Amino acid sequence: MLAPLTNRQSYEDGQLSEDEFRWLTMRAKGRFGLVMTCASHVQEIGKGFPGQLGIFSDNLTEGHTKLAKAIKAEGSLAVIQLHHAGMRSPKDVIGEKAVCPSDSEKHNARALSLKEVKELKNDFIAAAVRAKRCGYDGVEVHGAHGYILTQFLSSEINKRTDDYGGSLENRSRLLFEIVDGIRNQCGLEFLLGVRLSPERFGMKLSEIKLISQQLIDSNQIDFLDISLWDCFKRPEEYPESELSLLEHILQLDYKNVKLTVAGKIETAKQVQKVLDLGVDFVTIGRSAILHHDFPLKVMNHPNFTPIETPVTESYLKNEGLSDTFITYMRRWDGFVEESN
Repeated sequence: MLAPLTNRQSYEDGQLSEDEFRWLTMRAKGRFGLVMTCASHVQEIGKGFPGQLGIFSDNLTEGHTKLAKAIKAEGSLAVIQLHHAGMRSPKDVIGEKAVCPSDSEKHNARALSLKEVKELKNDFIAAAVRAKRCGYDGVEVHGAHGYILTQFLSSEINKRTDDYGGSLENRSRLLFEIVDGIRNQCGLEFLLGVRLSPERFGMKLSEIKLISQQLIDSNQIDFLDISLWDCFKRPEEYPESELSLLEHILQLDYKNVKLTVAGKIETAKQVQKVLDLGVDFVTIGRSAILHHDFPLKVMNHPNFTPIETPVTESYLKNEGLSDTFITYMRRWDGFVEESN
């Protein structure tokens, strides 16, 4: 699976650009079995970065219809990631104060009213319905990386005293209501996944394992996407554990739900190692940026290792990155060669 990678290539009003279209369809041509869009915001106030692809309005459907059709034409599954940045929406991007489960002075964010929480739930569900109408095979609900659903899940961030705060059951209520609503509105044939991360942003591995098992047991989702940052590291919550973070995640009873993980899976051997441990499919980020046809290279060469970094701008352009995306990638130390 192509990881849902921030790339800042679309238009400020949320419309799909030709640059983003090219980037994603090249990965479908390169034999990624599932091509995931970047995080696409379900409310204008939930925009997390400049040039973000939106799915918050029917005015945006023309680009999505074109994109979904082109990805599927290559034999890949077209899936859109549904996103809301919450307190991580920069004021200079959204033009107003960001929203959060509860007031956050640190992030200059205000608490959502109960009415707004219900609206947020409905807008996630409406975005999924819109995505289905555009021809996508499915959606992934972004509950990871410190964005709004993570903010609800976190006992450190969520200080609400109503049905959406306090106990883990209450903090996860919004996520489960969104999942149930999407399944109810979009039907059984529509792919539905959830992305979670078990560390950082106030997340605890023990709580994420509980929520993951509940999602599996609810029989409402098709896949879990666990973002581990590093599949092979030891868990922060259990530093004495002999099990890696990935091995902890694999302790769950997945039943009919497929598991994908992301986190420093960069070579053919690492892909094989993760699959051999019992993961159903791998999520590839860094190596997918470097090689649009990474899956083909891995299938043809069991010892394939990506090109060494830094790489030139012209190399990245040939791999489907626009100038905007290349500029953004400069934040990764040593990734893009310095130009003279």
